[in-house]
Amino acid sequence: MVKNYPYRYRDYSRIAAEAFLAAADQGKGWQMHRLLLDKSPKLDRQSLLDYAKSLGLDMARFTKDLDGMKHDAVIQQEHDLAISLDLYNTPTFFINGRKVIGNRPFKYLDAIIAEELGDAKK
Repeated sequence: MVKNYPYRYRDYSRIAAEAFLAAADQGKGWQMHRLLLDKSPKLDRQSLLDYAKSLGLDMARFTKDLDGMKHDAVIQQEHDLAISLDLYNTPTFFINGRKVIGNRPFKYLDAIIAEELGDAKK
């Protein structure tokens, strides 16, 4: 599960979170997520519209959702959750309650998962 954490030091983080959720509503959230990461820091409104178009989204719906901030309440809840968990870096992963901060190689995360599964069998 992904939670959005738009933080104040990123100019377009809030609208990028909105774009991700608006794309997810149309079944293309992960594709949008990948574009947002690949194209960062080019996350202004026009760029987001271009990305949505490249994904074949319903542009009228996407634009309405983006401009209307359809997901603002959810984004604010997720932001508040991040603050309450004392998150200060993205990405941050929680694996069975273990906090893993920063972008980590798959092998690193896999080892933690294997360890947690081993502990669960005891």
